[in-house]
Amino acid sequence: MASGQKLSRRQVLYFCAFVALFLWLGGFLQFAAELPRRQVQQPGINDAIVVLTGGRGRLQVGLRMLAAGKGARLLISGVKSGISPTELRDIQAEAADMFSCCVDLGYQAHDTRGNAIETKLWARHHGYRSLHLVTASYHMPRSLLLFRQAMSEVDFLPIPVMPVSVKLDQWWLFPGTLKLLMMEYSKFLVSLIGVRLTGPEI
Repeated sequence: MASGQKLSRRQVLYFCAFVALFLWLGGFLQFAAELPRRQVQQPGINDAIVVLTGGRGRLQVGLRMLAAGKGARLLISGVKSGISPTELRDIQAEAADMFSCCVDLGYQAHDTRGNAIETKLWARHHGYRSLHLVTASYHMPRSLLLFRQAMSEVDFLPIPVMPVSVKLDQWWLFPGTLKLLMMEYSKFLVSLIGVRLTGPEI
């Protein structure tokens, strides 16, 4: 009888693992299918712009939007310690004037949740109620989830950036992209569970 009970428990564990894997795979396929494939061509005007560091092309997109008057100021959230405004201004020489008047650097964030908290304090300081959120396409779902939890009173317009190294159209053919999307989806699930358990932040 004891042996039969052991076998039964093992079967239940195998079944639960299979169901969990099946649900994870189904959610992952939906996640990958729904990722934005192109940038917003004509974004509207919001109070300000937030760029999350961590990938190529994001800052350039944010600066172009600032130059086009899509927001009054720009926050670069998650800047590495030791990088000065002068260094960033030299890299983006064509945007030197904007750095002196309208660009703020945030050094406190070390992950996406930190980006959300840093942006919340910045937005409240300036009284902003609508923000453009600039980050990589694959990072956008988790970013919006955490930003909306931190700032339920703020409207966000996502501005996805398409890194050339990430092949979203045929992600299953590229091991690097596949690994990246699997990791990002797993992080999204962990964040989603955290948001559901804790609710909106005050």
